[in-house]
Amino acid sequence: MGFDVGVVPFNPDGWGPPDTPAVPLLPPRLSGGSHPANIPFAPFSRSEKLGRIADWTRNANANAPHPSNSRDAVFDFALDDASALTAADDSSFRLVDARPPPRPKFGPRWRFNQRPQLPQRRDEEVEAKRREAEKDRARRDRMYHLHRSNNPNHQGGNRGSGPGYKSSVDIQPEWTMLDQIPFSTFTKLSFSVPDPPEDLLVCGSLEFYDRVYDRVNPKNEKRLERFKARNAVRVTTTDDPVIRRLAAADKATVFATDAILSALMCAPRSVYSWDIVIQRVGNKLFLDKRDRSQIDLLPVNETAQEPLPDSKDDINSPQSLTEEATEINQKFAQQVLVRDGNKVTFDEPNPFVNSTDGAAPVSDEQGSVAYRYRRWKLDGDTYIVARCEVHAVSDVKGQRSFMTLNALNEFDPKFTGVDWRQKLETQRGAVLATELKNNANKLARWTAQALLSGADIMKLGYVSRVHPRDRHNHTILSVIGYKPRDFAAQINLNTANMWGIVKSIVDLCMKLGEGKYVLVKDPAKPQVRIYEVPPDAFENDYVEEPLPEEEQVQVRQADKEGESALVADGEAVDGVATDVAVVVEAGNDVVAV
Repeated sequence: MGFDVGVVPFNPDGWGPPDTPAVPLLPPRLSGGSHPANIPFAPFSRSEKLGRIADWTRNANANAPHPSNSRDAVFDFALDDASALTAADDSSFRLVDARPPPRPKFGPRWRFNQRPQLPQRRDEEVEAKRREAEKDRARRDRMYHLHRSNNPNHQGGNRGSGPGYKSSVDIQPEWTMLDQIPFSTFTKLSFSVPDPPEDLLVCGSLEFYDRVYDRVNPKNEKRLERFKARNAVRVTTTDDPVIRRLAAADKATVFATDAILSALMCAPRSVYSWDIVIQRVGNKLFLDKRDRSQIDLLPVNETAQEPLPDSKDDINSPQSLTEEATEINQKFAQQVLVRDGNKVTFDEPNPFVNSTDGAAPVSDEQGSVAYRYRRWKLDGDTYIVARCEVHAVSDVKGQRSFMTLNALNEFDPKFTGVDWRQKLETQRGAVLATELKNNANKLARWTAQALLSGADIMKLGYVSRVHPRDRHNHTILSVIGYKPRDFAAQINLNTANMWGIVKSIVDLCMKLGEGKYVLVKDPAKPQVRIYEVPPDAFENDYVEEPLPEEEQVQVRQADKEGESALVADGEAVDGVATDVAVVVEAGNDVVAV
């Protein structure tokens, strides 16, 4: 018996079998199928998974369509119901890694680090929790001091114990309180003045702003220099020879300076105590300030929630920071100028340089400053004249712009939570928002002064300490310019409300008799008080004797408790002394004694 290997086809065109075999390998099935006979074959697709080759455990006769061919049923899975179920089970089959997890490399400590966290993120969360705890403690301290100040029966309560609860002037026993006005009354006032005002006179000279400082940044900082020969002169209203001359010429009814007016305009934002001396001479009203007044100083973190250290020896105490901020502001305003001798002069020279008038200070050299004496109309017969300061001038494409220069100072990032050297370039808005929260009154006063002076630009410098524990050396990190009106809208400073406050105080004071009065911001409450003081008050030979705390808040019996003259239309304040000695000299000088 031989073995038939069949016919091997020959491909004359190349390698491999031909496209169509000339002779089939084996004879076809009797059924007429196309696949070779005697070879079990199941239809399949190349995308299907390979399954079983043969299964002798199933019942082949039940599913066999042709019983004669049942011997090949072990190889035929085309009509098998189990194959469909198996395919359905295989569709949900997923290969998983059954290997055990790797063993820890560092022993039992590994289980504490199962939730890794970036160190910087963890530090920020800890710092945020610490700041929240400090805010809560500061809030409790404020409530505690407020309770002590409002409770007269509390034993040992001292309203002047904290930095923000000390009066700017000692209330004397002979002073008489005429009225007290809450700040809630100020917020409802509104008055519009004609804009722009009238410029009566411009004195002094201005130097040009150095535009190099616009490119200063924390990576390219400038050291703050010291100017010993350029000291700022803060002259009050009645010591100004120009204002005396304008008063003698009957140019207005009310006279003041931009610093005094800004303190009044932004009074609802103030926390620390301040005072303004009011002198009524004839039909004229002079708004003055005392020597070494708080109006000339720049408080730091006045409206912040976190209290500053109360120790006077601490460099971060309120008094130390106020002196430091005032000095920084003077230095900055003179450093950012082009000191090449090129100046812009005005109608008259600086009235406070080399003056021979005994009432005006004498200074050999004055910094770049121009005084604009401007007049506003309050009503039919009432005009107000104010001396306004401009610090520099800028010439861009032949167009001159006046500007004011002021500086914010950073003393320790731990108190504010914002490091200027890291955030000033990337998050400038966050830095400004923090300053608006901590120094709302100071920024509002600077904006009001820029609006009063008619400045086109107000420059804000960001000055920081070289080291947090060094209060004598500073660097300029950045200088940013703003338009006063746009910045006022940004900080929600309403000009109509500002003039409404001034108009109400002027109307109240014009109802008083001739004499001297003091407007004092209450050190612990959001209100101001008006006191009638002797004519020689705040003079060199005047001896001050502080009034006891329990007597400072007593209102005269003629006045009702909490009654404000701002809302009493047409009613004069009763009991005002009128026998006040007033000396009016002829000529160009008007002096109130």
